[in-house]
Amino acid sequence: MISATEKEIVSLLEKSDKKAISLLYEYYADALYGVISKIITDEDVAQDVLQETFVKIWRNSKKYDATKAKLFTWLYRIAYNTAIDKVRSLKNKNTNEVQIETSSVYKITSNELNQDVLDIKKHLGNLDKKYQVVIHALFFEGMTQQEASEELEIPLGTIKSRLKIGLRELKKIYHP
Repeated sequence: MISATEKEIVSLLEKSDKKAISLLYEYYADALYGVISKIITDEDVAQDVLQETFVKIWRNSKKYDATKAKLFTWLYRIAYNTAIDKVRSLKNKNTNEVQIETSSVYKITSNELNQDVLDIKKHLGNLDKKYQVVIHALFFEGMTQQEASEELEIPLGTIKSRLKIGLRELKKIYHP
């Protein structure tokens, strides 16, 4: 059975009434923070994820369907997925840090550099726009595939496909 408060929140979400966010925060923030803090132990990061969760809830408020899930279940999934995405993002940032002591970047002479590879942005311009946008978001803006999907409003599977095809096309340019 749906409570009166839940009905009111759903109604406000459908109308994009900002009061919905206040009510959601009042009634669900503690529970969602609990979900997030089971995944992320750093309190500051968990608070950031809670904020990101509420932003996603607001952006996707029109997508909520009461026939598919209870409101809390829908909110829980958004909070859980946002926390998991953050953990993955942090893990990727930590594993991709450059170790300057072991790097050979400073030992490369200018004739060892492949000049064709240095103009990747120029070659990127030869691709279809849909591939350019995805590659730019992922490689030049440092977004995760999930972040690019949300920011560009393109399904995650399409992001992955466009990345694969775009990289294959770039490979043809560099290795004809």
